[in-house]
Amino acid sequence: MKITTTLQCFQSHPYLRRLGSRRYFSKTSWPKSVRIVEVGPRDGLQNEPKILPTSTKIELINRLADTGLKTIEATSFVSPKWVPQMADNVDVLQGITKKPGVSYPVLTPNLKGFEAALAAGATEVAVFGAASESFSQKNTNCSTAESIERFRAVLDAAKNSNVKVRGYVSTVIGCPYEGPIDPKAVARVSKQLLDLGCYEISLGDTIGVGTPGTMSKMLQEVLKVIPAEKLAVHCHDTYGQALANILTSLEYGITVVDSSVSGLGGCPYARGASGNAATEDVVYMLNGLGVNTGVDLDKLVNVGKFISEELGRPSESKVNRAMRKAKPQ
Repeated sequence: MKITTTLQCFQSHPYLRRLGSRRYFSKTSWPKSVRIVEVGPRDGLQNEPKILPTSTKIELINRLADTGLKTIEATSFVSPKWVPQMADNVDVLQGITKKPGVSYPVLTPNLKGFEAALAAGATEVAVFGAASESFSQKNTNCSTAESIERFRAVLDAAKNSNVKVRGYVSTVIGCPYEGPIDPKAVARVSKQLLDLGCYEISLGDTIGVGTPGTMSKMLQEVLKVIPAEKLAVHCHDTYGQALANILTSLEYGITVVDSSVSGLGGCPYARGASGNAATEDVVYMLNGLGVNTGVDLDKLVNVGKFISEELGRPSESKVNRAMRKAKPQ
């Protein structure tokens, strides 16, 4: 009796061959390493209803640094009126133990925020724009073009103070107010931020509606104007597509991934958007691909357990839950 494998069936069928069997069955060349930008202490906590003590936030950041993470977004210098969780930004930034070789960027929406961050000792900041006009109005009370102009003053001041600036672009796939976003709009805003002086542009699927297909279309457009080494991806997991979208970005040569311990996060201006890709899940996937992150997964799982217990709810990371279940408590 002749046994026919699935691969043989695929290769023998003329229609399936035309779909491009070489793409799906050829060996993908994965990057040797990926830098993970841990956004849990800022993006992960900013929308949490429970206001955590400053000491807990400091402990979270210090524990994350001990896992081997090299970039940890520490806090945000925004008005406490809009983001109460970040009201202790100065105390957090000045209270953490600055580990050599680890950067602790903070979010600064405008020049006032940048000046406050600089006075608190920040050496790296981030600014954020949006590919969606409606989202920009809701998030920053100004148009996309106006937000870019606001950032010009921040970038000029940062250059004079020798402070690195990272740029975020929100709603790169879809917007809660406008629906699908034109990839050309993403490319345009991303290039404007790069031209202003941002050393890296993080592309954010803010409401987590992206799929590998829509992610590919967006990246193809952005890569026409920005090289892969200047890009990062920031994927939310609302529809369970975050890991698939991150994997897609690796295929396009992107080697920087934003993620949040235990999948913390959401967006105060995008109702229904679930948390970021869980750092534990990202590290586990990359380990399986033989891609180096420099992160100790066991230590990371313990950090996820710590912050989830502080928030009084289960971890959103499937890897965290599976590994803790497999080990004696």
